[in-house]
Amino acid sequence: MLVSTAFAQAAGVPAAGPAGGIEAFLPIILIFVVFYFLLIRPQSKRMKQHKEMLSGLRRGDRVVTGGGIIGTVTKVVSDTEVAVEIAEGVRVRVVRSTIQDILTKTEPVAGKEGTAAPSEGDKAADK
Repeated sequence: MLVSTAFAQAAGVPAAGPAGGIEAFLPIILIFVVFYFLLIRPQSKRMKQHKEMLSGLRRGDRVVTGGGIIGTVTKVVSDTEVAVEIAEGVRVRVVRSTIQDILTKTEPVAGKEGTAAPSEGDKAADK
């Protein structure tokens, strides 16, 4: 006859046992690490840069709002609002966090203490 005899395996000795401990969680840990480096970390860096950009916002800066409107900051109203002039004589109040980009920055006022570097004439006068 062409049928071979099948033998049963010995009890208590598994041929391929279940993965134990850390090996079971290794794929999940690997997925989390990939998500951290590809999604979470870059997003937190972008948020930090945006927050720093908004904290340095001052009068005279040319900005782009979230709606795509380009204007010039005329007044920093509070920590959460700025007044933006979008056309000659047309000013709107905008929530600071909706500003997407600063196109041009104004230089700090030279008269304020510690905000501007001394000019060459000031350096020569100190000598």
